[in-house]
Amino acid sequence: MILNKQELMEASPPNHSNPGVTAVPGQDLNRTPAAPTPEHSSRGGGFGLWVRDLLVSAAASIFIITFLYQPVRVEGTSMLPWLEDQDRLFINKFVYHFTSIERGDVVVFHYPRDPEKSYIKRVIAVPGDRLEIDRGTVWVNHKRQIESYVPEEYRDSRSYPEFVVPEDTYFMMGDHRSISSDSREFGPVARSLIYGKAAFVYWPARDAGVVR
Repeated sequence: MILNKQELMEASPPNHSNPGVTAVPGQDLNRTPAAPTPEHSSRGGGFGLWVRDLLVSAAASIFIITFLYQPVRVEGTSMLPWLEDQDRLFINKFVYHFTSIERGDVVVFHYPRDPEKSYIKRVIAVPGDRLEIDRGTVWVNHKRQIESYVPEEYRDSRSYPEFVVPEDTYFMMGDHRSISSDSREFGPVARSLIYGKAAFVYWPARDAGVVR
């Protein structure tokens, strides 16, 4: 910021009360420097402020994408009707550092049989849960699950024997049950393979919204 020069004043007499201070011509030791006027303070500073704000915004965006959120693309239809093929969404990579993974969360994880691939599924059961699927009906801890996110036309009649979900693993299923490749095939997913929670669909615009 460029400040205007202070007007020259007559030299003040020597300050005899404080011999360690010498009056300087053009400087009033007892006067508070005048504040810059808006006209002068804004001169040449507008562009600098714009550049600063741009750099701060860019740095914040890089930080958010790198450490908090990551854009991903859905490939496939196993999460219909809520997530469609080619939907773009942000996943939160930081949330599970301070909160636990819960039933119903939509998460992204490395495919257990090929860590180079990523899957997006819904958490159906967490460590210690007793899970059973009887002709398409999911039971967790002997309670029938009301899965409003699975439309009737997407259900199937597959069964899965009762078992207890092992420690540090999660049972995943797609919402389109009749075509989903999930934990019914490759088993529970290790916690170490889960790296994000689906947060927000941003494209296409008609599908934009919070993932539930």
